[in-house]
Amino acid sequence: MIEMQQTVSTEASAVAVFDYLSDFTNAEQWDPNAVAVKTLSGDGRIGTRYRVESKFAGRTTTLDYELTDVEPHSLIRLRGEKKSITAVDTITVVEVGDRTEVTYAVAFDFNGVLGLLEPLLRFAVRRLFTDGAEGLSRELDRLAH
Repeated sequence: MIEMQQTVSTEASAVAVFDYLSDFTNAEQWDPNAVAVKTLSGDGRIGTRYRVESKFAGRTTTLDYELTDVEPHSLIRLRGEKKSITAVDTITVVEVGDRTEVTYAVAFDFNGVLGLLEPLLRFAVRRLFTDGAEGLSRELDRLAH
């Protein structure tokens, strides 16, 4: 399993940040690797399903995610699964003084042949994660202004 997390800080309010991030289709704006994100079913509550088409390791891949946990204004967790991978994205939102801190954590569990390649895939995951965290920071700063 590959796990990574990063915290970014913004002047945007925790409510604005949470509202923005809880609509996972907005990942197209903040994650430069997300080619397309669409809602398959649901209304943004637990059980809502999304299809994410993204660039990974030089290829375009599709993964269906389900919103598994939500704690208003503080936690969003999604789980994506297909035969070769299980991914869990966890976003926490915390107000710290006059700023909001967002911790973005990912956990990838590769199966089958990809499981054997996991040590090599760590570099691709790190790049994907770093790009996503940078984009997240940029977009959250836009919310503040």
